[in-house]
Amino acid sequence: MKVSEIMTTNVECVSPDTGIIDLARKMKTLDVGFIPVCENDRLAGTVTDRDIVLRGVAGVRNLSTCKARDLMTNQIAWCFEDEDVKDVTQKMRDEEVRRMLILSKDKRLVGVVSLGDISKVEEKESGKTLKDIAEAA
Repeated sequence: MKVSEIMTTNVECVSPDTGIIDLARKMKTLDVGFIPVCENDRLAGTVTDRDIVLRGVAGVRNLSTCKARDLMTNQIAWCFEDEDVKDVTQKMRDEEVRRMLILSKDKRLVGVVSLGDISKVEEKESGKTLKDIAEAA
């Protein structure tokens, strides 16, 4: 099974200049804890709710002036939409991530897949992936 068959396709990006308060509100509205950061139609990073808490709040940043670029993670876990779910699961295990951004062949963001998405089709594999990620943390 290809990852494109199970990925979520309605992924929204923010620009690196998006204010953190606006970004957090977008997370709340979308009911997500993860937002890709895109610049000039290309992935630049990601911001999680955890990034906001640890790098922003606990890092004593001024959240009213803080931007996505100030808190984002630059290393992005991604794969292509035509990759097999088992291969993507292995990449998630290797990268120790709970979400993987999905790109088209021209490296445009087309979706995201989470452990929850994978668990629906690969119960045994996602359980091992979750166990490996939890043990690494």
